[in-house]
Amino acid sequence: MQISFSLAEEPDQITAEKGRKLFAGESLFVKGVVAMSGLPDADRMEVCFAGRSNVGKSSLINALTGTKGLARASNTPGRTQEINYFTQGPELYLVDLPGYGYANAPLAVVEKWQKLLKRYLSGRQTLRRAFVLIDSRHGVKDVDEEIMSLLDSSAVTFQCVMTKADKVKIKDRDRVIEQVRTALARHPAAYPEIVLTSSEKGDGIATLRSIICGLE
Repeated sequence: MQISFSLAEEPDQITAEKGRKLFAGESLFVKGVVAMSGLPDADRMEVCFAGRSNVGKSSLINALTGTKGLARASNTPGRTQEINYFTQGPELYLVDLPGYGYANAPLAVVEKWQKLLKRYLSGRQTLRRAFVLIDSRHGVKDVDEEIMSLLDSSAVTFQCVMTKADKVKIKDRDRVIEQVRTALARHPAAYPEIVLTSSEKGDGIATLRSIICGLE
């Protein structure tokens, strides 16, 4: 049976309010982790965000939490080499995975990051869902296929979040959405719903908050 990968609808008022309340608490940076031994205690639900360099991951996390500058975007894409943990109130960890697609990173560094990601994804029991960010201007690239295949093999459900939707004309965006749907259909761990977002305009933020809230 072919999965359609529909666009996530805006939540109803009650569901949206639950999502708002979850993200109304204080958001704080906890630590950057470079080894599994450095992970914080698995004492709450967590969701992680993965995406290639310059996809807008930091902007999305800041928009979700309503905390400007919480996740800092680097001027050098791919510079972040750590798994960054943020608390969202007492109930949730937001986990910012290293940006992938590091054209200028030494091979040894890339291999180290990949090993850490594999161990994290396959060994974190409190991880409820991964969100794979795809730039609405470009669609799924080869490096995105790599991370999605890693999530498949780790048996971690992932959901596609398309970023920067406001930067694309509707007809071009629709074409990219179809390309993304075709790519997702190849991955058994892909959740059959796409979230369309714009961190700058706030589009899709309430929807994504509600989705995360519903994972509890």
